[in-house]
Amino acid sequence: MNQRALLLVNRHARRGQTDLSRAIDRLRELDFELVEVPIESSEQISKVIRQHKDAVDLVIIGGGDGTLNAAIDGLIATQLPLGILPLGTANDLARTLQLPTSLAEACDVIAKGQLERIDLGWVNGNHFFNVASLGLGVKITQRLSRDIKRRWGVFAYAIAAVQVLLKSVPFTAEIRVNGESYQVRTVQIAIGNGRYYGGGMTVAKDAAIDDQRLDLYSLEIQKWWQMVALLPNMRSGTHSSWSFVRSLSGQEIEIKTLRQHSINTDGELTTTTPAHFRVIPKAISVLVP
Repeated sequence: MNQRALLLVNRHARRGQTDLSRAIDRLRELDFELVEVPIESSEQISKVIRQHKDAVDLVIIGGGDGTLNAAIDGLIATQLPLGILPLGTANDLARTLQLPTSLAEACDVIAKGQLERIDLGWVNGNHFFNVASLGLGVKITQRLSRDIKRRWGVFAYAIAAVQVLLKSVPFTAEIRVNGESYQVRTVQIAIGNGRYYGGGMTVAKDAAIDDQRLDLYSLEIQKWWQMVALLPNMRSGTHSSWSFVRSLSGQEIEIKTLRQHSINTDGELTTTTPAHFRVIPKAISVLVP
């Protein structure tokens, strides 16, 4: 019996135009009955998922991390399984789930893979798969236009990071976790639910998207060159070994700042400080290898 799948694609994604038709052909070869709904903006995605709750067996999202994030509320409400076609620039959720970059192989995972329950992060009413951040991450997001990401791919994150770093100014924050309070002077605070973010940076060495905890790091650097020296460790997840990196973890985290700071969740600016973070264990089902 054919599986009925709601197919929602960000046609503005970096690989959306060139590879999509081949992926659709492959899914049909794998006996999926596809319900394709044109999406004009990400704000429509969760609404469309809810509307098709009783008409399909699963949801297939084609796009990057921002497109996937826009589907979270609909996936929670319907509890439909999620299949992923990694069409974006960074594809950090796909990387965390060890999904293949080849769309043909990603289609095979959707058809033959295993369902796995994964956690979600939550901050001030907004869900996220990968990471929420304030400070450098927000400024990098503000510099990353669609054209820059399409032109430079994952290297766009590094280019934007260098531009932002040279102008970065530390800010003061209070972090509360596990009954303890920490006063910090920092350029970036990141709170991760998954493992990867920002085109392959690692939240923590042992971070996982099903470990039922949030991992936090605070970059309390004094000089710009400290950040440059730190970058290789941020890719491997070993940055906590540096004296100017504070690492914490817990199921709930609160952050307050002297002035209001914007917060980035999965690459989108969604809320501000003060912020209350928590993990939602085993919130949705995803098809993985």
